[in-house]
Amino acid sequence: METERKVGVAVDFSACSKKALQWAVDNVARKGDHLVLVNVQPEGYYESGEMQLWETTGSPLIPLVEFSDPHVMKKYGVHPDAETLEIVTCAAREKEIVVLLKIYWGDAREKLCESIDKIPLDCIVIGNRGLGKLKRAIMGSVSNYVVNNASCPVTVVKNVEHD
Repeated sequence: METERKVGVAVDFSACSKKALQWAVDNVARKGDHLVLVNVQPEGYYESGEMQLWETTGSPLIPLVEFSDPHVMKKYGVHPDAETLEIVTCAAREKEIVVLLKIYWGDAREKLCESIDKIPLDCIVIGNRGLGKLKRAIMGSVSNYVVNNASCPVTVVKNVEHD
């Protein structure tokens, strides 16, 4: 008998993260899995809200029914878009998977790797913004860092635009 898997997907609600999410749903997620969306917000000073409580450890695992509610998400300072919510709502229903959201605050590269060990995740899917060589050298690539430092299998979904 197979055990439940925790499949992570890095999401920032951009086009490339939605592509990675859809890819994970189509190619990795299977009945009984936990699909954990990992979102990393920039560090900052937060006067109120849940962010103060969870800034060090990240938020608790937030179930789909809660992260679909704008009032709940306002407390975390995160605003999932309609397309992302549609993807995960359909996946939960059609694939019979549990969808959760985990929010961290800080450097995306470090926090994504931390999430792998802390949640823990069996694998993680991450989008690639397709930065050129110069931008990647200056800014650093989140996906490259995760591939080289993660303690689980990492799948990078390339964001290739066809004109």
